[in-house]
Amino acid sequence: MIIKGHNVTLIADSSTTRTEWALIEDGKVLSDAFTSGLNPFFMTRREISHSIRLELPPEFFKRRWNHVYFYGAGCSGPEKNKIIESSLVAQFKTPVTVMSDLLGAARGLLVREPGLACILGTGSNSCFYNGDVIAKNVPALGFILGDEGSGAALGRVFLGDALKGLAPHALTEAFFDKYKVTRAEVLDAVLNNPAATRNLRTYSFFLSEHLDSPYVHDLIAGEFKRFFERNVAQYDYKSYPVNFVGPIATTYSEILLEVANAFGATVRKIVLSSMPGLVAYHSDQFM
Repeated sequence: MIIKGHNVTLIADSSTTRTEWALIEDGKVLSDAFTSGLNPFFMTRREISHSIRLELPPEFFKRRWNHVYFYGAGCSGPEKNKIIESSLVAQFKTPVTVMSDLLGAARGLLVREPGLACILGTGSNSCFYNGDVIAKNVPALGFILGDEGSGAALGRVFLGDALKGLAPHALTEAFFDKYKVTRAEVLDAVLNNPAATRNLRTYSFFLSEHLDSPYVHDLIAGEFKRFFERNVAQYDYKSYPVNFVGPIATTYSEILLEVANAFGATVRKIVLSSMPGLVAYHSDQFM
């Protein structure tokens, strides 16, 4: 049952790789948890329900909440959103609202202030948020046609260079020694695997161990430059703060700031998670 007089809300923020959950009551976080990413482009309703039931702690199922707000990668339209919604309703027996991870990033980064919100994680995305809704969005297009600056893009560029002999030999050897994979296995993980973007993201973090290499610095800076040229530059970015969320943004924040400065952009936030801002946003609804 719902406890009268209390606003007990469940918020989920899901990338392709990971889902962060927060149970909040009257603006206070009661419990939080992490589970696998829940993306309706790659998972069936049954797989999503299975992941939720097996991976979330028992306290998330002990009573009926007022509402579940789910922000997720792949939640880009009614058909895909319905897959997530049906899974959540089946598990929690509670009203559910499903929205895009980009809106989650905007609300998490800016709450109710206008500005640019950018995701740099497994994939990448960006928007201008007017403090209420996403007013403009340059399409992300995925890691084949877009996703500039993302973990998938960094992994793709580095692996392409490594396999073509364009990356420094010592760096290539260090990569294969670290991951204990053959060139054939790397190709299979990228070309014949539905989780290719996750694999590319995983491999991309190898670069963080070699930031003293001019090659690595230039590779990362080049991808961030592409993100600015093909995404950020299409907004009025000099009139509003630019904000970033995601593990790629935080891991390579110094290089990201270098590139932003070169474009004359004012960066206000670079954070790992949207959740603190989402808690503030949804708590504000009840005040």
